[in-house]
Amino acid sequence: MSEMRVVGIRVEPPQSQPVLLLREVDGQRYLPIWIGQSEAASIALRQKGIEPPRPLTHDLIVNLINEFGHDLVEVRIVDMQEGTFYAEMVFAGDVRISARPSDSIAVAMRADVPIIADESVLVEAGLLIPDEESEDEPAASEDEVEKFKEFLDNVSPDDFKASGGA
Repeated sequence: MSEMRVVGIRVEPPQSQPVLLLREVDGQRYLPIWIGQSEAASIALRQKGIEPPRPLTHDLIVNLINEFGHDLVEVRIVDMQEGTFYAEMVFAGDVRISARPSDSIAVAMRADVPIIADESVLVEAGLLIPDEESEDEPAASEDEVEKFKEFLDNVSPDDFKASGGA
């Protein structure tokens, strides 16, 4: 398992499909996840520190979790089947709720909890994007986003479908 951080979101033409890019905190692999428009907007607003005048759905979920006295411990991306990612929201007492990764990540960002990707998911869908900088020196965020854009220019969702028998 590896802790991940949100690098950013990019909308890919021609279908205007948003792609969320995660990167290992203590590694070099990236994990691109195609997500919906509303989840992309929610994640982007949070990443930019913009507080909407009224709570969005993901804000509401965090408010409900807190008001009901539960502790969200982490969000895990646990599986990928036929190009679809699966996640769990992990609460204190090892209570797990299945959820879409996009919703889980939007909630994790608001609850300030770790986003974890299982090793099997990273092996299947993780990518190494070449880095011209030294391994000792982390890439600047703008450089990561630029490399992400270049990567997206040459990839399609079909590249992440499981090969062979599923």
